[in-house]
Amino acid sequence: MELEDGVVYQEEPGGSGAVMSERVSGLAGSIYREFERLIGRYDEEVVKELMPLVVAVLENLDSVFAQDQEHQVELELLRDDNEQLITQYEREKALRKHAEETGPCHCVDVNGKTVELTEYTHR
Repeated sequence: MELEDGVVYQEEPGGSGAVMSERVSGLAGSIYREFERLIGRYDEEVVKELMPLVVAVLENLDSVFAQDQEHQVELELLRDDNEQLITQYEREKALRKHAEETGPCHCVDVNGKTVELTEYTHR
């Protein structure tokens, strides 16, 4: 949006070049149209001081959306890790119960699989 002194509000030069989220972009478009309406009805001076504040708020909102998305990905990874740990725990719990019921057992864990060692006698 161009104001009286020729200032165009847009991404800072040398900025990250990241694309704004769809939600924030939609809000920015709606706000831009409202600013245009206000400028057409009253004057540029009406929005001159407000515009930089709104731009900063939209940039912060976009940043928060990006962080939220990162947190959602991290949460999903942690849920997967938790599920794997629970599965491993349940497997080890069952093996321990089996060992207690059948007596001493010589078992080893090979690549995530428990293998029971048995003695072979060659005659």
